[in-house]
Amino acid sequence: MSPEGYWLLVFYVFMLAVAVGVELISKVPPLLHTPLMSGSNAISGITLVGAIGAAVFSGWDANGVLAFLAVTFGTINVVGGYGVTHRMLQMFKKQK
Repeated sequence: MSPEGYWLLVFYVFMLAVAVGVELISKVPPLLHTPLMSGSNAISGITLVGAIGAAVFSGWDANGVLAFLAVTFGTINVVGGYGVTHRMLQMFKKQK
């Protein structure tokens, strides 16, 4: 496969994933958003473990910098996601 064909295939798969994701998320009722967010946080945690694994075996070249950025942004995503989930769950608690 030529490099142009490869990038065209990658772009096509990305656009298909975006379309399927938008379609699936728009069909989720509001009551299920919190459990869905908790599940996506768990998936982000798994990708964070993978990013840490990639960072361990890379040096400080371009791959190492990208691995460091992946770990950094993955950590921000996981911590922020759990913070938002916690805040959303607090809205459903009864006031004393």
